Amino acid sequence: MSRNLLELTDIHVSYGHAEVLHGISLAMRPGSIVTVIGANGAGKTTLLNAVMGVIPSTGAILYDGVPVPRSVEARVAAGLCLVPEKRELFSSMTVEDNIELGGFLRSASERGETREELYARFPRLAERRKQLAGTLSGGERQMLALARALMSRPRLLLLDEPSLGLAPRIVADILNIVSELRKTGVAILLVEQNARAALEIADEGYLVELGEVRRSGPAAELAVDPALMESYLGAHS
Repeated sequence: MSRNLLELTDIHVSYGHAEVLHGISLAMRPGSIVTVIGANGAGKTTLLNAVMGVIPSTGAILYDGVPVPRSVEARVAAGLCLVPEKRELFSSMTVEDNIELGGFLRSASERGETREELYARFPRLAERRKQLAGTLSGGERQMLALARALMSRPRLLLLDEPSLGLAPRIVADILNIVSELRKTGVAILLVEQNARAALEIADEGYLVELGEVRRSGPAAELAVDPALMESYLGAHS
């Protein structure tokens, strides 16, 4: 059996004197989708930033069986990539130039090959490759953020609230794209407030409350858990 691609053990994060993550542990296999769900302020985004090295943490982060590199740049080179909640695109640059920036660690030939693969996966971006990123719709901007991240050919993609601010129909499109990415072999750690939609595409789920893991297990089981449905999935018994 293959080892875990990502293993977090007893992760703590503090902002000043306030601790916001209290011993988070999590594991995921290569090529899997694991979702972290919970209310606003639960610590979900903080967890992704800790994994990426954007903020300091204590505890152990193993990537492919060894301690994760120290710097953000080294983690990107090792195959980790974060798509932040705000997407952080360069609005005054074209779609094509934004995508190109994602492959800064790759050779020109690798970038060209990957770019054409991405245009085939995101035909709407191919149509708008010369358009300024700031003129795209919300769904198109999310597609662009994903495409830019995939230019680095990550083994582990960290997605922070990809459905944020999108209409329900567009949310379904984006999460379908995320689910399809599994076929490329990339593993995805998905933070998402839309718990029901996230659990539908994930293999495993973790419920985080106030910086602690309260529940975890197969996503299909969590999706029908009565207590979780009552609190997070909008269902009532």
